[in-house]
Amino acid sequence: MPASAVPLVSSPTNHHIEALAALGVSRRYRRGALLIQEGDTGDTLFIVLQGRLRAFVSDNQGRELTLGMYGPLEYVGEMSLDGGPRSANVEAAEACTCSVVSRATLLDYIATHPEFALELMARLIRRARLATDSARSVALIDVYGRLVRLLNEMATAPDAQGERPLKERVTHQQLAQHLACSREMVSRLLKDLEIGGYIAVRERWIVLCRPLPARW
Repeated sequence: MPASAVPLVSSPTNHHIEALAALGVSRRYRRGALLIQEGDTGDTLFIVLQGRLRAFVSDNQGRELTLGMYGPLEYVGEMSLDGGPRSANVEAAEACTCSVVSRATLLDYIATHPEFALELMARLIRRARLATDSARSVALIDVYGRLVRLLNEMATAPDAQGERPLKERVTHQQLAQHLACSREMVSRLLKDLEIGGYIAVRERWIVLCRPLPARW
């Protein structure tokens, strides 16, 4: 099963992130720690050095929708650098280390490296598009359709047997948080797919055995 992350490839963007991270304060967070709370004010950027962060929104009933997962040399918190409130929650999906960069430090860095502002803008545009796609998916696609889309996105390329393991081990609860539905719904759909021979679960790792049907 795939277990280790693909090593990061050196690039101009990574160079800027590494340089910016060196200007921040390194902090460690335990799994489940809340780094950012939706609605709060803040002026810090969090650059992941080790581990992963999860950005999500939730409602008064405790239901959650995962907006994204962020690993080494990715960052969160840039949406509030305009002085507005935080637009989402961010928690440590696992024990992690982050470089915490202040707004003043970020602006000073951009002033001396203006090309980094273009990368920051491109990242904001990509995240806005992802948010639009997520909203469209929740509004217009049923839960099964969203599950198929997510599993296909998370799957690796076919192996010699034509099987496609997911890139990482995920729980039913984690899938439900991505799909904005209940864990019970995910469990039922996965069990149906397993009985139908479309997926297999080996050592708690989901494997796509053949193309998933468009409708169920």
